[in-house]
Amino acid sequence: MMQEDVPGAVALQKLAFPPPFSEDLHWDPEHLLHHVAVFPTGQWIAESEGQIVGSCSNAIISEARWQAHGSWGATVGGPYIHNHDSKGSTLYGLDITVHPEFRRIGIGRAFYAARFDLIRTQGLTRYGTGCRIPDFRQLAQTKPGLTPEAYVSKVQHGEFADRTLTPLLRYGLKLIGVVDNYMEDEESGNAGALLEWTR
Repeated sequence: MMQEDVPGAVALQKLAFPPPFSEDLHWDPEHLLHHVAVFPTGQWIAESEGQIVGSCSNAIISEARWQAHGSWGATVGGPYIHNHDSKGSTLYGLDITVHPEFRRIGIGRAFYAARFDLIRTQGLTRYGTGCRIPDFRQLAQTKPGLTPEAYVSKVQHGEFADRTLTPLLRYGLKLIGVVDNYMEDEESGNAGALLEWTR
């Protein structure tokens, strides 16, 4: 991602994450410009005929921040990624955004392959992230008492499918647990599934 790509990447957020996902959680131009400034090799886009159809944002965090398994904001230091640490151990996945008309053609998988390659080339310990579970809320409405933890476990064992978590498990990421109050995300019950990949 270059500075001139930022407006297209910001516009893509609105297409990819419509309500009930909060617009307050979309990237502002200033956020992505800061990402490009502090960690240029970790910010990517996908293009089709000159149109930005995918974007991927990452940061590096310290071992201590990874092991704390805190909320998104506490882990990365907010949308300006103030906790980015070039000497850290963990490539932390902030976001993947794919245009709705360009899904299921391998853009997300390509971004993950790039993430794994970056971990190898930079000698990092792992990839880690807190994954949205956007199909939780709708299912929980039909299954009273269903918790994010129980939902994630059932997705892991193939009993439920989640449009975000299921593909990431297929990419080889390991489920570590669930972080409650991970971010304001109504669809996910404000929870995030904690995932890890090690080389």
